[in-house]
Amino acid sequence: MGKDYSKLKRPRHSMPGFVKEALTGKGLMEAYKKRPAFQQNDYLGWIHEAKLKETKMKRLYQMLDELEKGGIYMNMDHPPSAKKQD
Repeated sequence: MGKDYSKLKRPRHSMPGFVKEALTGKGLMEAYKKRPAFQQNDYLGWIHEAKLKETKMKRLYQMLDELEKGGIYMNMDHPPSAKKQD
């Protein structure tokens, strides 16, 4: 069963192919799916709203970096996604 988007008050954004490829290629799809539905949607909308391809890519790379590091969402601390230290 997928994420529950029913409580989102903003328009729901679909995932562009280049975002899916990047998440899959970097092995970050699971980290993305573990984020709350609103964060997933915000990331996609933020990337989609960029007018220039360079800006879209910059935003994509920021999302990938945040997912890889954990504990960050849109340049803000996000403790629930922090990775456990061994």
